[in-house]
Formats: sequence, C-alpha cells, structure tokens
Amino acid sequence: MNHPSGPTTRIPDFPAELSFAPIPPSEQALPTLIAEPWFKVSSEFKQLEGLCFDRDGRLYFLEVFGGTIYRLDTGSRQLTEICRAEGLNPAAIKIHKDGRLFVCCLGDFKNGQIFTMDPDGGNRRTILDGYVADDLVFAKDGGFYFTHFVGTSCEPTGGVYHVSADWRTVTPILEKMAGPNGVALSVDERMLWVTETNANRLHLIELDSSGTGIAPYGTCVPYHFTGYHGPDSCSIDAADNLYVAMYCQGRVMAFNRFGFPIGQVLIPGRERGHHLRTTHPMIVPGTNDLLICTNDHEKGEGSWIFRSKAFAVSHESFQFQ
Repeated sequence: MNHPSGPTTRIPDFPAELSFAPIPPSEQALPTLIAEPWFKVSSEFKQLEGLCFDRDGRLYFLEVFGGTIYRLDTGSRQLTEICRAEGLNPAAIKIHKDGRLFVCCLGDFKNGQIFTMDPDGGNRRTILDGYVADDLVFAKDGGFYFTHFVGTSCEPTGGVYHVSADWRTVTPILEKMAGPNGVALSVDERMLWVTETNANRLHLIELDSSGTGIAPYGTCVPYHFTGYHGPDSCSIDAADNLYVAMYCQGRVMAFNRFGFPIGQVLIPGRERGHHLRTTHPMIVPGTNDLLICTNDHEKGEGSWIFRSKAFAVSHESFQFQ
C-alpha cells in the first residue's frame, strides 16, 4: 500500500549541554546567578559537605568518604585537618551554642551515629547511634532535629526526628520518607524544612508548640524537583529564604518562606558536565556571600568551594541557637 508523502519534520540539533543537567523549562526563567571559584580544596575527587562557621568566622567542612574534617581560616586561606572519622562517612557538621562540633555520620549506610568533639578534634563522644544521620539543625533549647538518610523511592523507610536537649529522647517528626537529607529551621523555629532526595521533594512542616510534633494540617510538599539525583543539604537566610543544593545538577535553588522558587545559582562548567555534585550551600555570617561546596567527580577539576551572592544576608543565630 502506498502512503502519500507529507511534509518532512526536521529533528532539531541536540545541544551538548542537554546531555548533563539541563535546567527544566519551568525553572529557566528564574532569576539566575553564576557562582565563581572561591577556594580549591583538592585536585582530587573529594565528596565535600557540611559548611559551617564558628563565632570567629572560621569555616568547618568535611569530605564524606575519606572521613576528613577540615577547618579553613577564611582570611589566610590556611586549611587544617582537625580530625579523621575513617569508616564513619561523616556528612554534616553543626556547632552547638557551647562551641562543640556535632558531626552526623552515615556509617555503613545501615547504621550510623552522631558524635561531638571539641573544635580541635579532641574529646570525641558518641551521643546517638543506630541511625544513618545525614544532617541536623539545633533548636534554641539545645535539642536538635536530624534526618535518618535511608529509604528508596519504592521503600520509604527514612525519617526526620527530634532529639531532646538532654539527648535522651528521640521523637519521630515525619517518617516513611525516601532518603530525607537536608534539614533547616525557619527563623522563628516554627517551620521545619526537609529535603527528600530519593523522592525529589521539598517538605515544609509546621511544628506544634512543643516542637516535637506536627501542628494540625501542618505538613505539605511545596515543591517537586526534576531530574537526577535530587535535593541535598539546605540552609536559610535572614529573610527566611531557603537554599537547596541540587546534587548531580551543579546548582542551588532558592525558595521563599512559603516554598515558592525565587531564584537559582549555577556552577560554571555545569553545562559541560563539570562540578555537578553540589552538596551544601551556606551564607558567610554577616554578609550575603553564599558558599557552595562541590566536586568534579572523575572529570579532573578537583574539589572546590564556589561563591555567589545570596538573596538576603545571613541568619545571625543559625549556627548558635
């Protein structure tokens, strides 16, 4: 049977940048900033995470798979190795109001822990184990919220939990999650943000007056992300905007306090597949300078911290509540 010939549809050229992490159409019109290199940590692949400043402006961070915890003097740019948590796969550092470092560890990805230590790496003490602890955020009373980073898209077994100020009581806030990762509190501590990596979702949870439960009708998913691999760590600014690192996408997305996207920061080279492993954004205290840690995996450009402007200045009490 003969078919009548019709007009030929030309297949458009396939741009090379679409091979890696293209910006979804719904996000292409967002206000966009381009980050710049700020500090090269290593010429080798290191899974950088956990940007955290102390009261003297020194920057702490770590590399997950090797377990090294670093301190960087931001003035002299002198990098110091203060501790090695070999085999523990540390994923986040936060500073308690008494000055101690709290380190979340993934462990063997079935059982992890949270340990404390002095700023120089001494006096290590495990305060919580049995959880694959990925991130935490402190409340004013000295308690904290943390994520249990387990669960797949089809078997959601992870969750976010509250730990009392005496560290004896662990209370589930939200469970049946697929890889809950980053966690942040709003300025007034009434709202809890959680990124769910393996389900590509952003959760906004209104806490009850005790801070250990959910207010009536207090949960929502204000945003669903697109693409591989999903949202990673997050942090807030003084205007209650949230910054979410997009792992394997070489960018950070910004949301207002209601969960609406308001902008994004792109890592240069991402269109060629470089520095896609963005893991954690954090604003330098007293400024609107946003630091972003990332690495180039096996593409040869090493492991870096990039810098961009944020949409507001830092939240002053974020690390010291």
